[in-house]
Amino acid sequence: MKFTSLKITPQKMLVSGFLCAIFGMSGLFWVLPKTSFSETENRRLQQAPKFTWDHLISKQFSEDTEAYITDHFPWRTGWVQVKSEMEQARLQQENNGIYKGKDGYLFEKFNQPSDADLAQYTEAIGRFVQRHPESHMTLLLAPNSIGLYPERLPKFAPYGSEAYVNQFVGTKLGQRLTYLNGFDFLPKDSTQPLYYRTDHHWTTYGAFLAYQNYARHMQWTPESLIDYNVHTVSDAFLGSYQTRSQYGGLTPDTIQMYDPKSGRSSTQYVADTNQTIGLYDPSFLQRKDKYSYFLGGVHGLSVIHTQLPKNQTKIQKILVIKDSYAHSFLPFLTAHIPEIHVIDSRYYNGNISEYMTKNQITEVLFVFNTATFVDNPALLKL
Repeated sequence: MKFTSLKITPQKMLVSGFLCAIFGMSGLFWVLPKTSFSETENRRLQQAPKFTWDHLISKQFSEDTEAYITDHFPWRTGWVQVKSEMEQARLQQENNGIYKGKDGYLFEKFNQPSDADLAQYTEAIGRFVQRHPESHMTLLLAPNSIGLYPERLPKFAPYGSEAYVNQFVGTKLGQRLTYLNGFDFLPKDSTQPLYYRTDHHWTTYGAFLAYQNYARHMQWTPESLIDYNVHTVSDAFLGSYQTRSQYGGLTPDTIQMYDPKSGRSSTQYVADTNQTIGLYDPSFLQRKDKYSYFLGGVHGLSVIHTQLPKNQTKIQKILVIKDSYAHSFLPFLTAHIPEIHVIDSRYYNGNISEYMTKNQITEVLFVFNTATFVDNPALLKL
């Protein structure tokens, strides 16, 4: 019997290596454990999509499947780090949607939404206001750092105008509710940081200025800085922008906590877990997601209770519909309101109108940052 030797060529090696990588990664994808939350990226990960004919027709199933594969790709964090290092080696000023700006600031690229897309959100809130003529409602819309500091972006970096978005929202809703535009009360020449350099949130000082503005609008006497002891609780905060971009060599941000000298204390009932906790969770300061020190992170529904003297109570209760910008803002409201109901519409599955009726709530405050406001489908279901 005559045997023919198999000649190994570079082409065969290349094809074999490629197939091994494809099947190897596919096998690892199914074998490796899946998690629901990424500590590194500080966000909830896409879970396995559920098949329904409606989801298939609407393309929701394919979009969720793609997100699921992307979020759970083997060693995803390592690949993001490698990409970041390659981009920096090429002197690129943008990676994974994050710009590396001046003065140590990172910025998330803001894509300008169309007027039609913006109108969807303003009309949804407008309809919600109309369903509750007995209620007084306020919308506080805060720009992100890219909106307030566009001059700190890399040269020629494209970006959408958050100032235009906030003005559009005010024009559409200004006659239906009270509108507070963050561009009007956040001074870009502030000597104290209004935003974290490496994260998408405002600082506690930025939240404090927003509280003072809201209190004045409500005709309350706001507390001032001298009413607080300011504590630095962390000087090692590298936030969501750094996580997404994986830029190295950055100076960490500091996180401050404003402790009222009056000694007032509050409790927070979290309906999601049926637990009562405080307004601050120091355990998060030892983790990547340090901003969750405020309120203990994201909850679908919670209620904050504070015992206040009668002469200090302005209204008995309020509903705050919010994103995470409210987390460092809400502790200041405890100076005036003994019962604060808090709903994050992205994670709350109940009917908000029914909740208001059940709890006899007639004062509502929306707190959102511009980027979240224009990319929040949950608002369309109000």
